Amino acid sequence: MRTFSWSFLVLSFVSLVSALKDCSAPPEYPHTKLAIKHRQRFSSGEKIYYKCDEDFTPYRGSRSVECSDGEWSKLSLKCEKRSCGYAGNLLNGHFDYEGNSYIGEKVYAVCDEGYTLKGPHFLTCKKSGWTGEFPTCEEGETTCSTPAVANTTVQRDVSVHHVGEKLSFTCSPGFQLDGAPQVTCGSDGQWQPRPPRCIPEPVKPQQSSAAEAGGCGVPPAVTASNANLANKFFAVKSFFHGAKVYYTCDVGYVAARGSRMRQCFRGQWTPLQLRCERRLCGTAGEVLNGHYIYSGAEFGDTATAVCDEGHHLVGRATRRCMSKGWDGRLAVCEAVECAAPSERTNAELTGVEQPSYTYRSVIGYKCSKGTLIGQKEIWCTTDGTWSAPPPQCKEVTCPPPNVHNAYWMGAHKHMFQAGEIISIECAPGLTLMGSRTITCNGGRWLPRLPTCQRMTHYAWTR
Repeated sequence: MRTFSWSFLVLSFVSLVSALKDCSAPPEYPHTKLAIKHRQRFSSGEKIYYKCDEDFTPYRGSRSVECSDGEWSKLSLKCEKRSCGYAGNLLNGHFDYEGNSYIGEKVYAVCDEGYTLKGPHFLTCKKSGWTGEFPTCEEGETTCSTPAVANTTVQRDVSVHHVGEKLSFTCSPGFQLDGAPQVTCGSDGQWQPRPPRCIPEPVKPQQSSAAEAGGCGVPPAVTASNANLANKFFAVKSFFHGAKVYYTCDVGYVAARGSRMRQCFRGQWTPLQLRCERRLCGTAGEVLNGHYIYSGAEFGDTATAVCDEGHHLVGRATRRCMSKGWDGRLAVCEAVECAAPSERTNAELTGVEQPSYTYRSVIGYKCSKGTLIGQKEIWCTTDGTWSAPPPQCKEVTCPPPNVHNAYWMGAHKHMFQAGEIISIECAPGLTLMGSRTITCNGGRWLPRLPTCQRMTHYAWTR
């Protein structure tokens, strides 16, 4: 009977296992791939493993999933982009990170005020780490040198140009412009876009068919518009009737209104309606324990940090509105610190002694013996000094309370300590005028010493 029961249980278990469903191919998850070759069927109870895609790394969760009766368990593995981490210290400047230093992202070099960027202005995060020539910040204001463009009438009355200054180019007779007719000095000391060339004009045959058909030549420059012809139209020298060209705003400017398009109409170009205005950077940020003073909030304007009372600036004070927003980092205002008082004192601190104290920190003192001479509390001031020197504890005694025609109980001595209390008694027949009990306090008796007076018959009758 027992053998039959055991056989029945074994057969039931085998039937149950065989009844469990297999799983089809496992699902795909973002930024992961299977660590095994693809198959179409997987048995119930079988585990498979995932791994992170290239350029990603695991940061939490299990790599495995399990087939259970036709269903896969959910993958808990989480993969994040590989990061290059910290780009290093930039002497006389700092790096602004594009994101979290992931592969493909950039870090931009920003020099401190009074220093100029030399070399490329960014590094790129790649599999091998931060790549590119490491930039340097050299002392001196950021400027652009006058570009050398042959066969042009560009003015060269100055040798250097400041950030935001523009240069316009006009080719000499017999030459035509190849590139942007106007460039702007960028914050990295480079002209944006790249300065053009003046190349020889092609030999013109007889009147072109475009002109005969009412076509147009190169669109004339539009002054005071802060806009330039889009790059793809620079090399085109003739346009047929109806042709359209498009304009883009200069560096630091954005399209405010009007169409970007001009059209050739019967040999004439329609007026450009595009109006470009300086880019608005908005607020430069909220400074903890300080604020910004703005010259404006548009391209070329500055915001200068001013710290609250009792705080000093750490890092650059000024940010400039550039074509991509405010440069630099948010200003930091740190509290002024006072060193622990150096003067010696025999008074005791009422708090915990610290190596330094911030603005408005208070130190309290007390005396275990004697009287406190000086300020009971001193505080850290705006210039990093203490409001007063630490107090001292001194023994201040009282002389014997000699009252005419009176005596007191207890020891008769030359001095009494602070806090000692005695009682005055008048000689027989005399009346005490004042307090009978007096206390030594600060070198004197309080309340003041009484007197012993003889009361007259008249005083008693009253």
